[in-house]
Amino acid sequence: MTCKEYQDAVDAISGAQSICIVTHLRPDADAIGSATALLLALKQRGKNACAVIGQDKDFAPNLYSIPAAEQVKVMRELPQGYDLYVTVDCGAIDRTGLFSADIASKAATGRVLCIDHHSSNAGFGSVNLVDSECESTTVVILTILDMLSVQIESNIAHCLYAGLVTDTGSFRWGRPTMHDVATRLMQFGLDTKQIATDLLDATTPDDLQMIGRVLAGLRIEYAGELGVGILVAGLADIDGHSDSAVESLVDFVRALEDTELGVVFKEQSPGIWAVSLRSTTINCVALAATFGGGGHVPAAGYMTSGSEESIIAELVSAINEH
Repeated sequence: MTCKEYQDAVDAISGAQSICIVTHLRPDADAIGSATALLLALKQRGKNACAVIGQDKDFAPNLYSIPAAEQVKVMRELPQGYDLYVTVDCGAIDRTGLFSADIASKAATGRVLCIDHHSSNAGFGSVNLVDSECESTTVVILTILDMLSVQIESNIAHCLYAGLVTDTGSFRWGRPTMHDVATRLMQFGLDTKQIATDLLDATTPDDLQMIGRVLAGLRIEYAGELGVGILVAGLADIDGHSDSAVESLVDFVRALEDTELGVVFKEQSPGIWAVSLRSTTINCVALAATFGGGGHVPAAGYMTSGSEESIIAELVSAINEH
């Protein structure tokens, strides 16, 4: 990643007085943390700014523990009239959800800045800053804020730390510098124990029972000699349960003994599935790309449709070809 790409992003932000921040549908802590950190920073700089998500459903309640999360609005239509639209943590334009067509139109007129860290992101903005070396998009945002001479304070530090701690699995993977970033942010008096509890540990008895039911259906499939640990979370299993609990399922198959790939199929609506891939040995992003998905080498995802058996067979076939 070159200094010029960072400078181009900073110049785009500096040159706009009104900015609409867009993060991805079904957001995680990195999405909300990136949006809120940038939102607070822009308001500190006296800019007119908002943050939005293109979906109908509200996001996970635990994400409201992140400062200014209540200012991130879910809506069906992209707000109009802003000088610049900044997408954060959106690995592809379809991740902007209901806003995707409008974002594409505004990108064609030079009004979209894409900020991300997903290696599969080819860049869909008018200006693109995709730094795949960064552990989280909040790490990219931190560098931008430094270049804008934003005063980092406790709320902004909390937002940035939220993305970092979750996207590194509580600092289980990432560069040595991730600890330097965490150390800097912790200097602002963050209650890191409570942040981890809010974002990673807290659950409900109902959610825990749902997790148990899905785990009980664990199956192991083989693509050649490659073992694949599979969890299927049907709509009847996960409907009404928190997004954070559903997303936590993948952690149980991330490094399952005698398997090289962990997969969770999550039914979003009848026959429509969001698929999460995790591996320490194979390239998940390349596999996800065969289905139009994306992400990172050890963690990626895609969308598919069909019956439970057909989508599993589809994946096994793709692994064999891959």
